[in-house]
Amino acid sequence: MNGRPRGWLGERSHRRLAAASLVVVALALTACGGGGDATSKADDNPIADVTVAPTTAPATTLATTTTTAPPTTLATTTTVRLPVPVPPPDENASEPLVEAGRIEIPKLGLDTKMYEGITLGTLNSGPGHWPGSADPGQIGNVVIAGHRTSHHADFLDIDQLVPGDQVILSNIGGRYTYVVTGSEIITPDQIRIIDQTPARTATLFACHPKHSTRQRIVVHLKLAA
Repeated sequence: MNGRPRGWLGERSHRRLAAASLVVVALALTACGGGGDATSKADDNPIADVTVAPTTAPATTLATTTTTAPPTTLATTTTVRLPVPVPPPDENASEPLVEAGRIEIPKLGLDTKMYEGITLGTLNSGPGHWPGSADPGQIGNVVIAGHRTSHHADFLDIDQLVPGDQVILSNIGGRYTYVVTGSEIITPDQIRIIDQTPARTATLFACHPKHSTRQRIVVHLKLAA
C-alpha cells in the first residue's frame, strides 16, 4: 500500500480476530512480498492476505444550522452515509486495469496514473484506489496503496512527507489538493486505516521499512480548505 505490493504478505498467513459481534478476519495489510522480514523479495504487496468482514455503511449525522430572519435560528440535521470499503480480494485475483485518475506528490516529484483496485496486477502498474473507499474530494477517507520498492516504486519516499506537504488527487470530478497531517508506522494487521470518516480525508500506505515486509507506513491527509 525493492519490496512493495506484490507480496504484501508474503506467505499469505491468514489471521482471524473476533471482537464481540464484529469480526475482522486476517488483515488487509499482511506481508508486502514475503513473510516476516523478506529482504530478497523483488516486489511488495501492501494488501496481501487481508480479509475484512462485510459491513453496511454507517450512518453519520452532521449538524447544520439554518438561519431565518434574525434572531430565530432553527437547528436541523442531515444524515450522511459513509462509503464502505470492499473486503480485500485475493492478491492474485484477475482484475481489469481501470484508470481512476492521477496522484501527484510535488515534494517527491511524483505525477502518475492511479488505478481502481488493490490486487497485485493493478498495483504493479501504479498506485491503487481501494474500491469502496471515498472518491477524491468527497466525504470519507480516500485510501490508496502503492509499491515502495518494486515495479515503479511510486511510494518509495513517502516517509519523507511531513505535515503541510501536498498530495493532489484528480479524477473525472476534478482536481483536489490534500495536505499531510501526519504519518505512522503500524503492524500489518491494523486494518483501521481504511475506516471512513465524516470529514474529507485520505490515506496513503505501503510496506515499511524499505526492502522489508515487517510493517506498514501510513500517511494521513485532509482536504485543503
